[in-house]
Amino acid sequence: MPQGGRPDGALADLAGRRDALRQAVGLPGADPRSLVDAALTELDGAIDALSVALTAAPVGRSDAPPDGLPGTAERRLLHAAFQRTPAALFLLEQDSTIRRANDRAAALLGFPAGYATGKPLTSFVDLPFRAALQTQLAAVARTGADRKANCRMLTSTGPLDATLTAAAVELPGDPPLFMVTVAPVGADSGASADGAVRAADAAAIDDSADPAIIAMTKRLDMVTSLTRLLLDNSTFSEAVTLQRCARLLAGELADWVIIDIDRGGQLRRQFAAGQRDGQADKLVRAVRSVDPDPESAPWQVHSTGKSVLLAHPDDPAVLGAGPSGTPLLMTLGATSLICVPISDGSTGFGALTLARQAANGPFSVADLGLAEDLGQHLANAIRVDRMFRRKSEAAESLQASLMPASLPTVPGLEFAAAYIGAMQWQETSGDFYDVFPTGDGWAIAIGDVCGKGQDAAAMTAAARHSIRALSHVHDAPADVLTAANQVLLAGDYGERFVTASLAFLRQRGRRVQVRLGGCGHPGPAVVRADGRVEILEADGMPLGLFGDLQAGRAEVELRAGDLLFFYTDGVTEARSADLDFLEDRLADELASVAGRSAADTVRAVQELVTSFSDGELRDDVTMLAVRVAP
Repeated sequence: MPQGGRPDGALADLAGRRDALRQAVGLPGADPRSLVDAALTELDGAIDALSVALTAAPVGRSDAPPDGLPGTAERRLLHAAFQRTPAALFLLEQDSTIRRANDRAAALLGFPAGYATGKPLTSFVDLPFRAALQTQLAAVARTGADRKANCRMLTSTGPLDATLTAAAVELPGDPPLFMVTVAPVGADSGASADGAVRAADAAAIDDSADPAIIAMTKRLDMVTSLTRLLLDNSTFSEAVTLQRCARLLAGELADWVIIDIDRGGQLRRQFAAGQRDGQADKLVRAVRSVDPDPESAPWQVHSTGKSVLLAHPDDPAVLGAGPSGTPLLMTLGATSLICVPISDGSTGFGALTLARQAANGPFSVADLGLAEDLGQHLANAIRVDRMFRRKSEAAESLQASLMPASLPTVPGLEFAAAYIGAMQWQETSGDFYDVFPTGDGWAIAIGDVCGKGQDAAAMTAAARHSIRALSHVHDAPADVLTAANQVLLAGDYGERFVTASLAFLRQRGRRVQVRLGGCGHPGPAVVRADGRVEILEADGMPLGLFGDLQAGRAEVELRAGDLLFFYTDGVTEARSADLDFLEDRLADELASVAGRSAADTVRAVQELVTSFSDGELRDDVTMLAVRVAP
């Protein structure tokens, strides 16, 4: 063990390297030969340590007194030699942190020497090779002998296969350091390494267009594509929005995209996307199965509202662990990471994480800026989705209050009703219907208010409830509608109006006497059991416009098997792709279902309306049928 080291610390380090090797075996791209060599090296080290313990032999470096430090001139000479050596050199601390990187090493990585300083050397090594490299560095510290390791370096232009040679550097009075030389595979001299650097530089500039312009164009295209996707979200579904965005980003900006959303104060994994193949599907399921823990980058980013760019993450636990305990960063093979808040500036909805594998190079500051913009766009979309969902839920609740929760069960009568909302409207409809007892019979009311939204809903509620209340005061439907008109005029609903139809039903043995009142509403259809159909004419003026309103009046007698079919103008004004109106086919459709139950009749007309308009209803459709039981 290194001089001054504790046996329990050395054992913990050995156990940590063993676990890292075990995890590295299952990573894509792992080099079995390097891992076996590293395992044998660890075994050699364990044997040596055991021998020392048994013989009680002193372990460590010589305790010779330190020599004097080099003078200023010598230090300058050593510094110049280190920097100008035609080979990539790294000077490492015992924990493999980079203390110095010479010019050739910085050129090989494609990053300034100051950027690499303070980071573990393993941050610039592809994931499958990190465990083996750690083992070889530990062997150098233990034995003092040089060690080599083949690995894949992560450079700014992509992965580079290289051979690393590590040697111990003894400094008087200080713990030993490591000197690591990096040479591309097949290179035996610094000249070859220099050629590799020049080739990488040439590849970076060998393009007919300015790389900065290309990068800016790609980022602009990405923002445009995401904006178009968000604007095209006609479903106003948050889940659909997140899935589509994740798949778009996974195909263009990152190898892996993870979206975590705040649900009741807890960050939950909402979606993950990666390469579309069988292996990736398994990894996606593994990622989705675990929520981020409080120590992970997504949780911290969401909590603080501050973005994180880890061009070369050195902590494999930055994304937490997967179901098997292996860090997700290693499972995904990610060597570069960006995590940004999903926030509109005032509300944080979660975190967006982007991860890249070695082949696509590390993320840059420009990528971070783009990710932050995308996170803000995504937050705006979530906010809009939730606003529309709340509005839709409120509209549905309000709409439900305008219609009875259920239809009554009346001996000798069958009732059935249906409501279909218009496709292009998310606001509350103006349609209503009601069935309620009155006097010695039953009343049926149906109507339609001009317009949509809360104002129309208010007038709809006033019309429905005033008709219901006034039906207990007046004996004739026309008189009820006339009185309801005065109520609506007093309500000052502006230029809105209501069309309505009201029927009083009185059972007389096997027959039902029906008195009708109408105010501008389509007249009901009388469907006889023998197939005859008569559509009554609309009569009277709409409610809420004029004080001297005169409601239309009519009377009908229904016999066993006969049916009275009420509807709003959404039925007759439904259009086909050829712009034909359904009104011309309504009588024929009702004749074809004559003699069937009220529920069957309503269902048949509902199916006809939907198929005729190809699902594109321009107005709300309300239907109500009452049939005299045979």
